[in-house]
Amino acid sequence: MLCKDMIQLFKLLLNYNQQISTFMQNNKKIIHIDMDYFYAQIEEKDNPYLSDKPFAIGSTNPHRGVLCTSNYIARKFGVKSAMSTSVALRKCPDLILLNTDMKKYKEVSIVLQKIFLSYTHIVEPLSLDEAYLDVTDVQLYSNSATYIAKAIRDDILEKTGLTASAGIAPNKLLAKISSDMNKPNGQYVIKPDEIDSFVKQLSVKKLFGVGRVTHEKLLAMSIETCEDLQKIPLEILTNKFGKYGYSLYNYCRGIDDREVQHERTRKSVGVENTYQQDLQNFDEWIEKLSDLYDKLKARITDEYSSRIIGIFVKVTDNNFTKTSLTKQASTVDLPTLKLLCEELYSKQTLPIRLLGIGVRLGSVDKSQMVLF
Repeated sequence: MLCKDMIQLFKLLLNYNQQISTFMQNNKKIIHIDMDYFYAQIEEKDNPYLSDKPFAIGSTNPHRGVLCTSNYIARKFGVKSAMSTSVALRKCPDLILLNTDMKKYKEVSIVLQKIFLSYTHIVEPLSLDEAYLDVTDVQLYSNSATYIAKAIRDDILEKTGLTASAGIAPNKLLAKISSDMNKPNGQYVIKPDEIDSFVKQLSVKKLFGVGRVTHEKLLAMSIETCEDLQKIPLEILTNKFGKYGYSLYNYCRGIDDREVQHERTRKSVGVENTYQQDLQNFDEWIEKLSDLYDKLKARITDEYSSRIIGIFVKVTDNNFTKTSLTKQASTVDLPTLKLLCEELYSKQTLPIRLLGIGVRLGSVDKSQMVLF
């Protein structure tokens, strides 16, 4: 009897917390800015010859290369990021291949950050080309987040010549989802009274944290939409997904308590990818490494670069066993990552389904590295 009473009390507290959370989040105004095909758009602007042609950025090696991104024309042929160059060329024989120019992309990103900070100090960069902005207390444009987002996009176009898309919503989850709704060069607003109807028809694969494995588990439970997910009791979700079950329970209802983290001190920056086909040998690891390295460089700002104290490689094999290897370092480069991969590969006995790389960050500058 006591156990049942405790469960009932827990449910009442959960419901109360959700009501408070919903009230607080519905008073928030969050914007997610996402640049349209960022690298490719920069290249297109610098070279108008490319504007009506399919092209991609990444490794130009037609046999072992991997693409970083592509323009929209190439995407119509099925060319995607993280696709091998050889597959991309089969899908689009006229595809033009360009090498990445991270220095140029970072210079544009600095301009973007200055624009964001001219509207609010509460900015959380996610990468070179996207960020969250909390404009709840911004008084410009009568505190209309819709008009603020439009003004930011206009500023970006004026100062960089590039287009951006935006999502406006009461929380980060919905803002990021909505920024994809009217791409390219558009924006989408989810008002507090529209949340319930919006999330019900939403595919669960759009929810934060739902990758391929989690999506497959949900499909196995006959769950395709958030409305389907809302019917599953919390106990079942936590039994099936552990702590993430609580997040799923809230996300499918459009609830997200995460704040825009403008002052957090990051301890690491990393990228990873789960592959549809397991990586069977070391050559396949190295083939995927270049693409991951390009994405990692895109995420390492000058501030992060000055705080690097280590680099790491991590894998998950097809038995879901996770392994990682870390090396003390003050910079990150591809040859060193390859050596780490080689050492980690020697410890593996099974094919891997996930490969990730990254850097560890400290709170000291490189002149103090000798202390470590």
